[in-house]
Amino acid sequence: MTNRRIESALISVFYKDGIDELAKYLHDSGVTIFSTGGTQKHLESLGIKVIPVESVTSYPSILGGRVKTLHPGIFGGILNRADNESDQAELKEHHIQNIDLVWVDLYPFSETVAKTNDESEIIEKIDIGGVSLIRAAAKNFNDKVIISDKHQINGVYAELKKNNLSTNVEFRKRLAGEAFLTTKKYDTEISHYFTNVSTVLRYGENPHQQARFDGNLNEVFTQLNGKEISYNNLLDIDAALSLINDVRPDDQHVFAILKHNNACGFAIRDSIKEAYESALAADPVSAFGGILATHSNIDLATAELMNDLFFEVLLAPSFDQDALQLLSSKKNRIILQTGDYFFPSENVRSALNGVLVQDRDSAVNAITDFNIVSKIPPTASQLQDLFFANVLVKHTKSNAIILAKNNQLLASGTGQTSRVDALQQAIAKARHFGFDLNGAVMASDAFFPFPDCVEIADKAGVTAVIHPGGSIKDQLSVDYCNDHGMAMVMTGMRHFKH
Repeated sequence: MTNRRIESALISVFYKDGIDELAKYLHDSGVTIFSTGGTQKHLESLGIKVIPVESVTSYPSILGGRVKTLHPGIFGGILNRADNESDQAELKEHHIQNIDLVWVDLYPFSETVAKTNDESEIIEKIDIGGVSLIRAAAKNFNDKVIISDKHQINGVYAELKKNNLSTNVEFRKRLAGEAFLTTKKYDTEISHYFTNVSTVLRYGENPHQQARFDGNLNEVFTQLNGKEISYNNLLDIDAALSLINDVRPDDQHVFAILKHNNACGFAIRDSIKEAYESALAADPVSAFGGILATHSNIDLATAELMNDLFFEVLLAPSFDQDALQLLSSKKNRIILQTGDYFFPSENVRSALNGVLVQDRDSAVNAITDFNIVSKIPPTASQLQDLFFANVLVKHTKSNAIILAKNNQLLASGTGQTSRVDALQQAIAKARHFGFDLNGAVMASDAFFPFPDCVEIADKAGVTAVIHPGGSIKDQLSVDYCNDHGMAMVMTGMRHFKH
């Protein structure tokens, strides 16, 4: 028998809003209700008869409320198994009352951390009894119902009304799973506080959203100047470091400029000054308010050029003292000295009522791995540009197209619903900033289902193309290249980025 009817309930919640209707329904249906402290007073104010937990445990709430429910008289009532004769005999022997429903939420720990630095106040918001009650009822889902979050109240109320206070094991198990997610999240918030790796940010992506960063930023960089780092800054910083981490040429310098997680400037040159100038030239308009990143030392000559640009963040492993002094003259400009940072092996993001976890896209397609599919092979300089463009397109929002030449980003088409739109966006942008596309290369983050993009690129001056391949119509694009003197390589690896 998997159905269980609720005849008794323990209600002890911090947030009293939204509990009245279900509590009254339980009371009116003859359910015995046990409660504590403020919840007991609230329920009694509604005319609901309540049995105080103290009368069950024969102990008052002690230590300023720290100990109320931690007692065999309560946990025996929750953890007993209905179909276990020994359990039921022990309940009778020790005069323990059964509890069918546990309705508990947790003290607002993260909210307290966000509003105060008073450690004693924060510590008092670490819930002990609540977590224990939730875990006990969730463990015993075969017999017990657990409400661990106020967002579950309406769903439980509807289920109980529909089934005359009864629930099936599938419903109880789902609630148990949600309960363990609740305690996991709560314990994670507490551990982050104690290990000093949770930073409350000014706000989230927009000012009306609260935000925090869970992680130790001191392991990634040292802030040398500037205002507090924002949520959006951190997203751009992650994107910038991910990009330059994939390109580390010997005896040359890489410079990247990003805006909204996409590169608007990127170049490899023989000096850091030249790399910055070439990166900026790709889109000096978007560079305004952007993120600047390199893994080379910043000298005074480069700093003098940078100082003319308004930018949010500069990331570099080292600075000449006179360069740092100049760049620090603007107090809000964020200057970060990067260390030996590393990236997690997995990407995690929320989705629906859970999280998505995937391996990090750490693959870099080397030139030696390219599959040349056209009759005309790429030249040595084209191969380098194809590698350069392919790294960039991997770090650009899909659908993405990159146009590049001589180790310089000429333009990108980013985040378009059509690959043709992305290409046309890139061509228009390159022409707007005065770039000659003759001899340029094109990179696509995914295959070409039709030869239309290759044709458009050819007519704009592009002479070599790189893409993953994998379309059933790949040969159409290859044929176009062969018929028009273009080179094409395939990597066999798609790099979508959403």
